[in-house]
Amino acid sequence: MKIYTRTGDRGETALFGGGRVPKTHLRMEACGTIDELNSVLGVARAADLSELAEGLLQEVQTQLFHLGADLATPLAAKADWIVRIGESEVRWLESAIDDMTAELAPLQNFILPGGTTAAANLQLARAVCRRAERILVALAQGEELGDYALAYTNRLSDWLFTLARYENMQADESEAKWSVRG
Repeated sequence: MKIYTRTGDRGETALFGGGRVPKTHLRMEACGTIDELNSVLGVARAADLSELAEGLLQEVQTQLFHLGADLATPLAAKADWIVRIGESEVRWLESAIDDMTAELAPLQNFILPGGTTAAANLQLARAVCRRAERILVALAQGEELGDYALAYTNRLSDWLFTLARYENMQADESEAKWSVRG
């Protein structure tokens, strides 16, 4: 199988379930940003992670592939084979956030992204996730999305923030607090 198809050479791409849109379409911007997020998570996984984080990130990367397929498939498309992000994935993130938060010191200040390489990459992933969320909000203003795509993306950024803090704690790395005075 060849990696290139030449079908996008004129600036359009195919959606799952049929139809084509310009590569600049918000739906494709959302898919591309989710792909970027998944790649940043791959970079984070290449750093020295705790065993917990490694397993969690692998699961999230799989979920992000599902989200990408979800977003590449309009709700009206006849594509029963697509796995859409659902409530169970949102609840899974919430449970993981709660479990990690129970071990973390209470957050009393804004913190600056950084610490270990893994934590810094997770904070970068959080920022990319927030951008994906903004794109999804814009897309949802004109098109119908799966019921949980926005909630999942919103929760995922919280999860990434918490996981970055957790990784710093595991490495005994202190958090740099933000100060109004610098």
